[in-house]
Amino acid sequence: MKALALSVGVLAAAVTLAGCSAPQAAPGTAVAAPTTTASKAPTSTSATAPGDPVPASTAKCPYLDSTFVEDANGEKVTKVMVSADKPHPACFFYSFGNDKQLTVQVYVGDAGSATALVNKAAPIETSDKAELPGGWAGGSEATSAGAVYAVSKGGNAVVVNTDQKQTIKAKQVAKQAIAALGL
Repeated sequence: MKALALSVGVLAAAVTLAGCSAPQAAPGTAVAAPTTTASKAPTSTSATAPGDPVPASTAKCPYLDSTFVEDANGEKVTKVMVSADKPHPACFFYSFGNDKQLTVQVYVGDAGSATALVNKAAPIETSDKAELPGGWAGGSEATSAGAVYAVSKGGNAVVVNTDQKQTIKAKQVAKQAIAALGL
């Protein structure tokens, strides 16, 4: 009786294992090679950053008030220009002598390009970590021309360049732009 129970157990195990293996072709028939649906990991994770914005026309910035920029950056705004970028133009704020005091670039698109734009403006290797509530992250640093504050979240990025050396001024402007645009 023990031998019969053992034989039945071995037979059950063999049937179970056979059910898990690939089907066997009848003798003399061709067997198709197995196919896979798994895709290879991308060989490159680099994305291209959008180009630098270019002033196209004199106009009011649609998401930042000149008075706010004056207060945040500490300089009188004498002229505002915007780029032709869509859906949100870059805004250029000028001071006396036609000197550019502050630029705000807003990018809306794919996450890889948003991150690349932030890393171009405030490289990970040299900048300080920058974070804003809601998951915005990037970098900030003093530059030879002033300071930069750049953050991204998903496919959105905001980069603020100021002629002032304090990154806190650029941070205040970035926060206001994000809030005004509802990003």
